[in-house]
Amino acid sequence: MTDLTKLRNCELFLFDMDGTLYLGDQVYPGAIELMEDLPALGKKYIYLTNNSSRAGLDYIGRLRGLGFPCEEENVFSSGMATGIYLNSYHPGAKVYLVGNRAFRRELLSYGIDLVDEGADVVVAGFDTELVYEKLDKAVHFLRRGATFIAANPDWVCPMPHDEVLPDCGSICALLTAASGVEPLYIGKPNRRMIDLISQTTGVPNEKICAVGDRLYTDIAVAQNAGSVSVLVLSGETDQAMVDASQRKPDYVLPSVLELHQLLK
Repeated sequence: MTDLTKLRNCELFLFDMDGTLYLGDQVYPGAIELMEDLPALGKKYIYLTNNSSRAGLDYIGRLRGLGFPCEEENVFSSGMATGIYLNSYHPGAKVYLVGNRAFRRELLSYGIDLVDEGADVVVAGFDTELVYEKLDKAVHFLRRGATFIAANPDWVCPMPHDEVLPDCGSICALLTAASGVEPLYIGKPNRRMIDLISQTTGVPNEKICAVGDRLYTDIAVAQNAGSVSVLVLSGETDQAMVDASQRKPDYVLPSVLELHQLLK
């Protein structure tokens, strides 16, 4: 039996959403019950997502609509982390956004100066409203020296019926191919996401557990930050991919249902 000491000693659990707790509007068995039970088990939780196509407040509404408990302090997204990063490292910069209206609202809430001309920084996200004009302008600014920042590196967003949507990483690949400029990714696997959460909550990284379905984001961010990792096989990754990967999670479980059973 795998030693569960590290897992049970964790004080704060960071949950990916798509492919981990639900897929589309389909909630996985046991997911809501796990989230409801964590406080009684003495555990805190945050829904941690690389998806910048929704603002933090949007996620609260969506999660509650699916039946999950959620307050403002329970959500942290790559869009929020991007706003914090811009204010810390590019204060006052003029930013051109390749992102949808929700991401725009998120950045504006952090006081980011979003412009259509003379951009110092190009920010890309999971743009579900992408049009050619945005790509054209972004390449123009990047070729003239603008800094390239991206919310997350995910190639695709999983959908029901084995479908996917092109995600931020795919959009950035196009922009890099056209401009020659590589982006700095803010979201998972960048450890900055967990470091910011640790600073805010006071929980040390080693007592934080990241739970998700992707080796290259959810598991990588935990390992980069010195945190505990749980891979669930309910989304993008299957056991064969785990076996072939050099990156091994601390724990591999079929789903969050089994995680709940182990924590009880």
